[in-house]
Amino acid sequence: MDINLNHIWLPYTQHLGADTPPLAVDADGCKIKLADGREILDGISSWWTACHGHKHPHLIKAVQEQAGKLPNAMFATFANEPAYRLAERLAKLTKLPRIFFSDSGSTAVEIAMKMAVQFWKNKNKHSQKAKFLHFSNSYHGDTMGSMSVSDNERHHGQFLGHVPMQFKIDIPLDELGFEDFEQVLELHNKQLAGVIIEPLVQCAGGMKFHSPDVLAEIHRICKKFDLVFIADEIATGFGRTGYMFACEEAGFVPDIMCIGKALTGGVITLAATCASEWVFDSFLGENSENSFMHGPTYMGNAIACATANASLDLFESEPRLEQVAKIETLLQQFLAPCEALKNVVDVRVKGALGVVQLADGIDVYPLRKTLLEQGFFIRPFGNVIYLAPPFVITEAELKQLCDAIFAVLKD
Repeated sequence: MDINLNHIWLPYTQHLGADTPPLAVDADGCKIKLADGREILDGISSWWTACHGHKHPHLIKAVQEQAGKLPNAMFATFANEPAYRLAERLAKLTKLPRIFFSDSGSTAVEIAMKMAVQFWKNKNKHSQKAKFLHFSNSYHGDTMGSMSVSDNERHHGQFLGHVPMQFKIDIPLDELGFEDFEQVLELHNKQLAGVIIEPLVQCAGGMKFHSPDVLAEIHRICKKFDLVFIADEIATGFGRTGYMFACEEAGFVPDIMCIGKALTGGVITLAATCASEWVFDSFLGENSENSFMHGPTYMGNAIACATANASLDLFESEPRLEQVAKIETLLQQFLAPCEALKNVVDVRVKGALGVVQLADGIDVYPLRKTLLEQGFFIRPFGNVIYLAPPFVITEAELKQLCDAIFAVLKD
């Protein structure tokens, strides 16, 4: 087959003058194999998903076995064993007992927002609590609701005036910041349904970190005002920051948690919105008005849920969090030389995530093509170059990635 751009519409791509992407034909471990025979070292786990590496045999076996039994049955009518077993395991992991499945991270955020708004409507049908507070540099997805709680001056400028207007504030980092945060919540409490945050790491907003203490204090203040606290752990969940979920390090359980990406180990799309009993109980009632009227067509897909169960098996049977701790130490060591380079303003590491931040105004996008031509799948954006490798990466492979970043920045 001739691979060309005649009929495809690519994500995040200006098609005028765009190159045809290289054809991937296989993947194994930390390598993606191309049709021309090259092997590309995956430095970002294919958008943070392939935490166990590519084509892990336990995941592939789960897909094949489930496909041979029950690929899918409409979840609004039929139960399937993989989905119910996965819900039980996720409830135990997240400490949130109600699991609502969907098919993408953006959808999981949309669902969380709808849950929070209806939570208040179910308590008081005249409730005006339908807005959200989010934070500068936030990113929660590309669908309409998730865009509304993203920093649209940074991400979705074309849709300003079209997406719903929400409240935005800088993440508070000191006493004065927390005073401002509390004042905003007090001032707008009658309108606010909840607060949403990417815990510990704002990813697409520039790989910006905040401390567990800051996150814990944000949560404490939110609960002081009885607001629904939504943690978007789609990127940070499943070990990326060093804990199974980032909120664990801050010592609390959110009211709602959104998960996806690494949920299936990078094999197939699946997401979930996990809710507390406090939220869920408000949807109980004598009539259907209190019910949550939402249901993605492929919700609870049996193949996807079987794959996610297999991924959780690997977290239980293989030393993933220990691997993350080792990666953190090695990233600190291997990225340290970048600190001495011109135009590098910061090098920071959190779990299996390493970030090299450049001075504003430097165009890093051409480095994507350069690095790919050299055999490295790394996608710089904004003013950062980052690594989020599979947890099974070897020390030698990780050093290759870090050395490649140092070399392109030096040149």
